Amino acid sequence: MATQAWFAHYPPGMPTEINPDHYQSLLQIFEEAFQAHGSKPAFENMGKVLTFAEIDALSARFASFIQQKTSLKPGDRLAIQMPNCLQYPIVFIGALRAGLIVVNTNPLYTPREMEYQFKDSGAKGIVIIANFAANLEKIIGQTKIETVIVTELGDLLGGLKKHLVNFVVKRVKKMVPSYHLPHAIPFAKTLTGNTPHQIAKSQKEDTILLQYTGGTTGLSKGACLTHRNLTSNLLQSSSLLRLVFPPQSVAIVPLPLYHITALHGALVFMMLGYKSVLITNPKDIPGFIKTLKSQPFHILIGVNTLFNALANHSDINQVDFSNLKASIGGGMAIQEVVSEKWKALTGHHITQGYGLSETSPMLTINIPGKDRPGYIGVPFPNTEIMIADDNGNPLPDGEPGELCARGPQIFKGYWEKDNQGVFYEGGWFKTGDIAVRESDGYFKIVDRKKDMILVSGFNVYPNEVEAIVAMHPKVLEAAAIGVPDEHSTEAVKLFVIKKDNSLTSEELFAFCKENMVNYKRPKYIEFREELPKSNVGKILRRALRDA
Repeated sequence: MATQAWFAHYPPGMPTEINPDHYQSLLQIFEEAFQAHGSKPAFENMGKVLTFAEIDALSARFASFIQQKTSLKPGDRLAIQMPNCLQYPIVFIGALRAGLIVVNTNPLYTPREMEYQFKDSGAKGIVIIANFAANLEKIIGQTKIETVIVTELGDLLGGLKKHLVNFVVKRVKKMVPSYHLPHAIPFAKTLTGNTPHQIAKSQKEDTILLQYTGGTTGLSKGACLTHRNLTSNLLQSSSLLRLVFPPQSVAIVPLPLYHITALHGALVFMMLGYKSVLITNPKDIPGFIKTLKSQPFHILIGVNTLFNALANHSDINQVDFSNLKASIGGGMAIQEVVSEKWKALTGHHITQGYGLSETSPMLTINIPGKDRPGYIGVPFPNTEIMIADDNGNPLPDGEPGELCARGPQIFKGYWEKDNQGVFYEGGWFKTGDIAVRESDGYFKIVDRKKDMILVSGFNVYPNEVEAIVAMHPKVLEAAAIGVPDEHSTEAVKLFVIKKDNSLTSEELFAFCKENMVNYKRPKYIEFREELPKSNVGKILRRALRDA
């Protein structure tokens, strides 16, 4: 790979290249981690800890059960539909050991969304949390699913706590609607055997994960990620993280593992021998803060809305941030005002990274300690980024265009879809994000190409409008969209959640007039109690446009 301007920003010891063929499969990374870190804690949830050795043994039992007690064969798709819990890493690793392709599924999907994803992926099996089994019952007859494994939230907590959590969830909070799946297998049964499993043969280019896109711009599609995609990205990320964090670090993982950002984080933390503390319900901010207070931690991953909610909570000052080395933000743009607020609280800016489901996911990262707020940082080793015009031609530094990328972490296409138009010639993946490159190799996202608002021939980027409005001290959250306008093609409409109930639209219009050129200013302002978000916390502008 040719010398790039961004190499100058790499810290001492970070390579400019990794070997994307170092591992034959993701399973080799797991085996190395199990051998190197056996007795160390790997995952924690609700106070229960599983070591690397325990994850090894339990996932092997799960793989053996799949191979000997079900009809699932290598290459079949297994949907995983669970929130963050200890069952997830066991099922994920066990499924790969059995040669299955994992289909990550949001547990909050409606029956319609479940049916679409299961039919699209051709899933033949599913591991589902009992809370949502009633939804599966409604649509399973329209799918190819033959093997159903049902787990309850507390199944791996052990002893009295297991029964207490399951009782509270089912009987007290009534979060498990009744369902009838007569052939469903209790999750506990999959872990009872001791018969050795056979590691399924695999090739580096075999698809092992269907990571469905959020569907905020239409029907979701499954990004086909291979062993090589995932191992390459883990090598790329770990080449930096191992220089930043101490051995046996503790990472807080509040984003759901079915989301590629959290999954990647959990996998790289395993690779490095760190403990991942899984947060089942990060929307419960008081409960989340209680977990943060329970032990020293070095890493926190999240999205802008989560960091903002934490920073604005009255109890956040009770958390000890003295061991925190980096807070890594992804999934959506990190607003500068939120990053500055976070730095005032913790001593560190939010370290913004960038990537997509299709890129396994990481493409760029700010170097922790050298963060440049508002930027997505510099590309990882073996990663090329081009800012292109609408014809795929490179644009000069400072000029906005579509961010296109290529490297070993780039997916091979969407599952059973026509992939025409996904790549430019030369293997450049078209991300759909508008970005600029600075002359020193730093990159900045301007906005999603499809979210851009056209006002009287001028491009208005919602991210910029939202970031400016978020600076108002009485604003908690904001979202901007384009609405039809007979005079200017489109006009900016702003949706706002108040931090201070005294805020008026007149006050906000005046603030926008002071801080934005005329064509960027919102023409309409609507105050709301909440904004539509994905389960990761990303504001869904499409839902606002369609309302």
